[in-house]
Amino acid sequence: MCSGTKKKAKYLALIKAKDKAKGFASLTTITHCFGLKRDAFYKYKDRAGKRLELEQQIINIVKKRRKSLPREGVRKLKKSLHDEFNKANLKVGRDTLFNVLRKHNMLTLRKKYSSRTTNSLHRFYKYKNIIKNVKVTKPNQVWLSDITYIRTVKGFCYLALITDMYSRKIVGYDLSDSLELKGCVRALNKALYQVKNTCTEHSRSIKQLIHHSDRGIQYCSNQYTQILKRNRINISMTEENHCYENALAERVNGILKDEFYLDQTFTDTAHAKRATKNAINLYNEIRLHLSLDYKIPNMVYKLTA
Repeated sequence: MCSGTKKKAKYLALIKAKDKAKGFASLTTITHCFGLKRDAFYKYKDRAGKRLELEQQIINIVKKRRKSLPREGVRKLKKSLHDEFNKANLKVGRDTLFNVLRKHNMLTLRKKYSSRTTNSLHRFYKYKNIIKNVKVTKPNQVWLSDITYIRTVKGFCYLALITDMYSRKIVGYDLSDSLELKGCVRALNKALYQVKNTCTEHSRSIKQLIHHSDRGIQYCSNQYTQILKRNRINISMTEENHCYENALAERVNGILKDEFYLDQTFTDTAHAKRATKNAINLYNEIRLHLSLDYKIPNMVYKLTA
């Protein structure tokens, strides 16, 4: 144990001893027993009080941020709260922030999910993976599609997502109470509608666009693939038993559940829809992404689309 840690332990023991010996022994006597000076004890108490005040300021600022992003991690908090800490004249490093949040049980814990929403045992044509060696350099170059489940009291509903690979923005989504094709089609149509309204030249913006998904029956169906072909969108799918080839889409699912409480059980589908809409808005408009150099998906999408 280093000398600083030993001294701190002595002061903590001294405080306990002082509380127990109150009325039976003077502070001078007690400090002498621990080999410490009386004035040093008061200085330590003063520093400890200032540390507690500093911690409380940090906690208040973090709590305010977490009203909108309840499970934002330490690294992102340090970045997103940089200006807030400066306004409060607080010098808060990553280790300090981590230690304060750990002390107050405010660290976020990741959950593991295991669910199966893919049925690849069907008669429809399965396309090859054509994004393996593609270098993604702009929005609307690769779209990733996936389905995840959302719990309700009455059972499951299913969230179909389409994410732009470059900007990480969710460009289309739909929540329905079944795994039928309609939900995926609605999510795709929303994504196509957004491209038309975001980009000045629709045809140019989706030229050479690749739609990548798993081999689920929804994505292989004639109705879904015909929409892609009509819009001249190339089709790519994961290879059999290689779900990691759509890892980014799985990651987005996890973020929505881990950080935006879509892992809870909702009262009904309407409740789940409201929560999903709010979560996706926060994800697109507020959440910082390490992979985007701490930028926001919508900002990256709009600046480069």
